[in-house]
Amino acid sequence: MRFNHFATGSTGGADAVDIDETQLTQDLYEAVNGQWAANATIPGDHSSTGGFMDLVDNIEKTLIHDFADLLAGTLKPANAEMGEFKKFYELARDYDQRDANGAEPLKPLLAKIENLKSFADLNANLADWYRQGLPVPIEVGVDPDMKDTSNYALYVDAPGLILPDKTYYAKDNPAAKQLLPIYTQMATKLLTMVGYSEADAATKVEQTKQFDALIAPHVKSSEESADYVKMYNPFPLKDVDAKTDKLDLSAALQDLLGDTPETVILPQPTYFDAVGDLLSADNFPLVKSWMLVKTVIAASGTLSEEFRQVSGTYGRALSGQKEARSQAKAAYRLATTYFDQVVGDYYGRRYFGETAKADVRNMVLKMAGVYQNRLKSNDWLSADTRQKAIVKLQKLTIKVGYPDKINPLYAKFTVNPDDSLFANAQRFDELALADNFGHWGQPVDRERWDMSANTVNAYYSPSNNEIVFPAAILQAPFYSLKQSSSQNYGGIGAVIAHEISHAFDNNGAQFDEFGNLNNWWTDADLAHFKDLSQAMIHEFDGIPFAGQKVNGTLTVSENIADAGGLSCALEAAKSEDDVDLRGFFLNWANIWRMKATTEYMQLLLSIDVHAPNKLRADVQVKNLDDFYSTFNVQPGDGMYLAPDQRVKIW
Repeated sequence: MRFNHFATGSTGGADAVDIDETQLTQDLYEAVNGQWAANATIPGDHSSTGGFMDLVDNIEKTLIHDFADLLAGTLKPANAEMGEFKKFYELARDYDQRDANGAEPLKPLLAKIENLKSFADLNANLADWYRQGLPVPIEVGVDPDMKDTSNYALYVDAPGLILPDKTYYAKDNPAAKQLLPIYTQMATKLLTMVGYSEADAATKVEQTKQFDALIAPHVKSSEESADYVKMYNPFPLKDVDAKTDKLDLSAALQDLLGDTPETVILPQPTYFDAVGDLLSADNFPLVKSWMLVKTVIAASGTLSEEFRQVSGTYGRALSGQKEARSQAKAAYRLATTYFDQVVGDYYGRRYFGETAKADVRNMVLKMAGVYQNRLKSNDWLSADTRQKAIVKLQKLTIKVGYPDKINPLYAKFTVNPDDSLFANAQRFDELALADNFGHWGQPVDRERWDMSANTVNAYYSPSNNEIVFPAAILQAPFYSLKQSSSQNYGGIGAVIAHEISHAFDNNGAQFDEFGNLNNWWTDADLAHFKDLSQAMIHEFDGIPFAGQKVNGTLTVSENIADAGGLSCALEAAKSEDDVDLRGFFLNWANIWRMKATTEYMQLLLSIDVHAPNKLRADVQVKNLDDFYSTFNVQPGDGMYLAPDQRVKIW
């Protein structure tokens, strides 16, 4: 479980942007980014452009160039894992062979599903279904136990939906009427491409949508899922098994794990209250079609070019992306996704290195020290809670740049060049699943990273009480020796403190210094913190954006982290001899630069726990007194917020 910092910025510091001085007191984001946005064009194969995507694109260009040398033999693989990546990348790029194979590599898996005549048949093969990653109406996975994070627990969950969120299924939501026909057309076409008749394909897709619609009322919305603590619902396995007589979960888990857990965790318990009705004999044809359609869609990216193009139509409609990625980019994305930690190791060591790793680590330690001083001087926490917060901060694990070693899983990823791309990818999927199930009964490995070093992002993990900063985000405008210290604090300093703040947001605050779900607050402190959190919800809730409105409850944890991160970074900037608060605030606005399709912005408003970039830039600074004095913001200005309305938590 983790919290991401969806960092989006430009490739130059604030001094490299065209500032509209007349707008600074009216709309900080527009003052810094308005001229750029007026001239920016969203590429056809993108749903957004701007700082974050600029960094992603630049890394992609760099690595595609490097990997061309790898394929040509002028760049030698640094290790065995990189050698296997090269082979897989070659398979991904060989579209002639992929086209020649067509749907044939997938047909054995489809035959397995077609051979099912009843739930009894599925039940007899349930463990193998989980091993192969085939769609099942009850999902299982091994993750750290949220109340005992040194050990693993088994999580039993509902499957995902076709539409992005359960709120899309409401009768008054027009998005479903626009999206479902596109999904229907795509899925029907894919089924005809694997050999079904038009009529049979249409029936199977219709049945898929029927089962999906039956699931939707019983799963959580994005807003409900944003409350991480409510994911932890332990139940005796025998009680969960008793919810349906169609699938014997205990027997499958004994086969899969070599053990039968006494207790499992249900992130969405209401789904299991309904699962007995969902898995009725009458619904078996719907479930079977649902499994077929999901399997074909999931496999399409590793089949022919036609499969790749067709299977992307629904996703492109969701995001407003006008065209598919080029074959070269798609092959790169596919190969680097499967070998993400291997590619990250290469990127981190070549483009970041140990010196930069040590430098940024020192910056993180400095920011943690600033945060600790702020906790010590906090005026609303009791002494007992304050001390426990400091202990949690001092126990925080810091990971910077890239892991010291590649995850051993990737040593098992050996490519058979005589097999299809799909067959190799399927084998890797099965190895990854076996690795996950193999955690059962083992101590939690806290050395693992959830992100590769070439990912432009950062995260806080409450179950590990750790903050992680991949190498890719540690560049301009977030961090550069060419920027002033204040600009760097407005960039990477705010990112670092944002992730630290996640340890004390509405979710993270409920985990202790060991990452266990454990209330360490006094009742009075917790009640006051909830009031402050409610004030943050209110500050963002209902703000109009992209034809919709911001959901303050969905975005509250990230908004608390933004507020804490920005205020802490501001204090650090003010401690430097060359403090320049103008540069600090301008770079803060600069890192959120983004131009996106309306469809993508509306999708994010529905499902993303982060507020829109423009609002992250504009709203948070209104809470800081120094912003008003820096730009002489007065009552009546667009950026003015009355002192009694300014939200200050950390």
